[in-house]
Amino acid sequence: MIYDSVLGRSFSKQEQKKLGYWAFVACLFIALSFFTNFKPFLGPLSVLNLRLSMGEDEKLHLFSDTDSSLLIANETVGSSSSTANDTSSSHEEAEIMSTLIVNDTDSSHGESEIRDAEIIMNSTSIDNATSRSQEVFKESHTQNMKTNDTSNSPPLVKENDIYMVNNTNSSLPKATDADVVTKNNTIEPLCTLMGRSDFCEIKGDIRIDGKSYTVFIVSSETDILTAENTSWSIRPYARKGDQAAMGAVREWTVKLVTVASDIPQCTQNHSVPAILFSAGGYAGNHFHAFTDVILPLFLTSRPYNGEIQFLITNGRPAWISKFETIMKALSRYQLISIDNSQDIHCYDSMTVGLKRRTNKELSIDPDPSSSPYSMKDFRKFLRSSYSLKKTRATKIRNGSKKRPRLLIISRKRSRAFTNVGEIVTMAKRLGYRVVVAEPDADVSGFAQIINSCDVVMGVHGAGLTNIVFLPENAVLVQVIPFGGTEWLSRTYFEEPAKGMNIRYLDYKIRLEESTLIQQYPADHVVLRDPSAIWKQGWSAVESIYLRQQNVTLNVNRFRPTLVKALDLLHQ
Repeated sequence: MIYDSVLGRSFSKQEQKKLGYWAFVACLFIALSFFTNFKPFLGPLSVLNLRLSMGEDEKLHLFSDTDSSLLIANETVGSSSSTANDTSSSHEEAEIMSTLIVNDTDSSHGESEIRDAEIIMNSTSIDNATSRSQEVFKESHTQNMKTNDTSNSPPLVKENDIYMVNNTNSSLPKATDADVVTKNNTIEPLCTLMGRSDFCEIKGDIRIDGKSYTVFIVSSETDILTAENTSWSIRPYARKGDQAAMGAVREWTVKLVTVASDIPQCTQNHSVPAILFSAGGYAGNHFHAFTDVILPLFLTSRPYNGEIQFLITNGRPAWISKFETIMKALSRYQLISIDNSQDIHCYDSMTVGLKRRTNKELSIDPDPSSSPYSMKDFRKFLRSSYSLKKTRATKIRNGSKKRPRLLIISRKRSRAFTNVGEIVTMAKRLGYRVVVAEPDADVSGFAQIINSCDVVMGVHGAGLTNIVFLPENAVLVQVIPFGGTEWLSRTYFEEPAKGMNIRYLDYKIRLEESTLIQQYPADHVVLRDPSAIWKQGWSAVESIYLRQQNVTLNVNRFRPTLVKALDLLHQ
């Protein structure tokens, strides 16, 4: 009452009424400010699901946070970007949708990636605590960027031997928001650079048009997100970096399109996954057919245990026929020559390209974390495919009358032995049973011959690739031609042989054992200084030292090499 009398003496009734209105408004404002500022502390946030793209062979991991008001940056991830609506939005709308692997030498690019990684909270007001959480998040990512950033870092990010493209001008996609599985299980192609190969792994509504050499991935506009109508180019042959080889490989386009796009309709639907690969490049050469195609195809398809279909591009009928046995052993389904196909073949899952992690020739990375398969597995697969009976070379015991079997690989066009008869006679005197044969298109027939032998000898060349059919502990004797070809011989056959558990010997011929002395004067640069020919380029080296040269072995000088091979069979 005292307040009424004071107000009555100080203010008129009309002024008292105005004052009451203003007091009511002030109370509402104070109450609204209280609930707005302290709302983040009154209860837990909605669940935050961070979808992390961890690279090849790892599933998406979900990290949930139900009781924290701050989003703490996970230090094991390079960076992440996410968008969440205000607390009145549904759980579906509040999901964190993407992650990025960041490694950019340009600081301005780094800053833009950090800005993309900030969480945007849509609400009528943002309190100091929320603002501070964003600052912590940004500072932690800035620190990670500074730690990972080097002025000389390459334009590729290497994570566990998987290279992710980080270049907007690249022909292959980098990891983006659409790498995450969307509502209808459609994802953007996950394209990987692995050693000697590029390949894309795809899931969803996939349609393959062989006339335009295009792999379409169909999805709705909302599911495509930022990757709408993006396309990438890939040459599905596992010898990346060799321009001459890749120039002879047909380029395919992997294209992400919407349902509304003008896309071909399926004429053949398939219930199994597919692998698209090329038999172009150098695949006409027996060695390259194995190291660039057959071995990577084994690594890519073997996990499917035959439940996979092959689509071949650059597939010549003679090549397909030559390796038909291997194709059928890896796939239970008919191989499709996809080039210029009139049908639109449709799949739910496929791989464009082949996996070849190591840069070594005719080899599999021995690290089990890189591949579940080894060269031992590959050779076991070949023995099974071609029904090869001999698993181990003959072990010679003292006093035993067993005679090891020696195969001399002959050649007709170049690097041929001109005195095969002398070599055979000398080898028989040492106690060998001798077979002379030349590889041809009948891979199965020659596989049977070489598998029956304990020692194989031949001049450096593609025919030595057939050592993949040799039994364990057999011996390879590589005859190295004149002309500085030691590196080729070591890289193509010495190192691979050791990885196959095959004992290795070599014999480097002298100039007088080369038929080049009959073609060039004694003081010619070809004979006097092979390094000068190498400086002219590979075509000059190939033309002279590999195509023009045959070998006349000095059997007396070569004899100790075959004696050493016998000694190895005693061990």
